[in-house]
Amino acid sequence: MHFFTLFSLLFSLTCVSNAQWPDPRPLTGDTAVHDPTICKDNSGTYWVFATGTRLTIKTSKDLTNWTSEGLVWPAGAPWTDQFTLTSNGALWAPDCTYIDGVFWLYYTASSFGSQDSGIFLAKSTSGLPGSWSNEGLVTSTSTANDYNAIDPNLIIDQGKWYLSFGSFWSGIKLLNLNGSNGLPTSQAVTALAERTADNGAIEASVIYSYNSQFYLFTSWDNCCQGVNSTYNIRVGRSSSVSGPYVDATGVPLLSGGGTLVLGTHGSIVGPGGQDIITDEVGPLMVYHYYTPTGSFLGINRLNFSTGWPVVV
Repeated sequence: MHFFTLFSLLFSLTCVSNAQWPDPRPLTGDTAVHDPTICKDNSGTYWVFATGTRLTIKTSKDLTNWTSEGLVWPAGAPWTDQFTLTSNGALWAPDCTYIDGVFWLYYTASSFGSQDSGIFLAKSTSGLPGSWSNEGLVTSTSTANDYNAIDPNLIIDQGKWYLSFGSFWSGIKLLNLNGSNGLPTSQAVTALAERTADNGAIEASVIYSYNSQFYLFTSWDNCCQGVNSTYNIRVGRSSSVSGPYVDATGVPLLSGGGTLVLGTHGSIVGPGGQDIITDEVGPLMVYHYYTPTGSFLGINRLNFSTGWPVVV
């Protein structure tokens, strides 16, 4: 090989390996969120729901300017108090799917570090505060379980409904749902991913289907510590929604595998708590990241041309 060609190739590989991820797209308006989920209604409006007391709602027509719409439960959600251990406690990590004019919203009630957790379901035709119906408890855990019922994510494959969830303990699980009411057909779970490193820190699962492959995204390491957070987004893939999932090097996700998708770079600290949808342009990922003044919404496109997601 000609020396100049070899030098150019090595220089190119070095640049790729040292390249930082792109920053999230510039946003305006009210973008303070944690654990965002995104869906898009029939009018073309984007909706982001996020962790907070009674769950926060934000909307945008253009993915750039965001407006606060209020709270999912403006009058409170007392049916969750047994898990939050306080009246009007914070509800966590919602997951929104918009189907035939209806918002389906799964969300978590728990207290920090507890395994006494419950995942609930709500529905609305408008998405606005006060319009939501409580569809009840989906699943729950206690110290009798070896996993934790938080961070739900709905995936629908060929008409079959599944819910992935889990945080720490024995990792990420999958639950079969009844597509007519969104509730479990049984409480039996399938194991999808697990870590032993960093105290088993894996959570915020999202299963995304693309080109006949299923991609299991998770957040690793530690969130919720501001600019000291070490959150990062990882992925594995499978030909089946129920796994087994492996990372880009072939390591099973049940053995601690996970290919890095997005981590801390520049002023973007601890990205995680992600969600993914497909819109007219293609795959879209939302997440939160930290700055010295709080936790904010990040938005990037994903490119799957190599068979693995790349942030663009």
